[in-house]
Amino acid sequence: MAQGRGAVVRGRVELPPSPIVNARRPAAAELGDPPPRDALQPRRAVVYFESAPRGAFEDREGHARLDQRNETFVPHVLAITVGTVVDFPNNDRTYHNVFSLSRAKHFDLGRYAAGRSKSVRFERPGVVRVFCDIHSHMNAFILVFTHRFFSVTDANGEYEIDNVPPGTYTLVAWVEGDVRDSRVISVAPDTRTVEADFPLK
Repeated sequence: MAQGRGAVVRGRVELPPSPIVNARRPAAAELGDPPPRDALQPRRAVVYFESAPRGAFEDREGHARLDQRNETFVPHVLAITVGTVVDFPNNDRTYHNVFSLSRAKHFDLGRYAAGRSKSVRFERPGVVRVFCDIHSHMNAFILVFTHRFFSVTDANGEYEIDNVPPGTYTLVAWVEGDVRDSRVISVAPDTRTVEADFPLK
């Protein structure tokens, strides 16, 4: 995100090393529960404000993409604002059937072939777990926010949230279905940068 007039909140989320293991598709009775710990893929974290500054809840329409390549959703974690349309292109040589039974968004795109794409608009905030009905090992997370004060960590675990107005905020680190840590930060009127790291264990 481009720098604005406000401060920049940035830092690093230090995730413990863990092998990448695909999670199985859960039964319907399990959808309200987080995935088992031995099935987690802690490659990315999402850092966000628990509540946004005043005036930050305007509707924002946008577009995002959750690709299907090598029988994997790319990216594994996607963060968007309410009103965003997400495209689900199929770039494999096989059929896919993307679906979710999450409370924030319930959808089933049906089977579609390589080279085709289908789209979903996300109107409610929350965590949406995405699966493929054909390939049970495929899974992803979409986090839908009512504000733009969030960031997905990069390959080095670093994040940055810009244009933050003065105030006191609760900063949250989310990893694979769990809120792993939170802390209170203060942004003074003359603050340019706030550093906040999350050494998770």
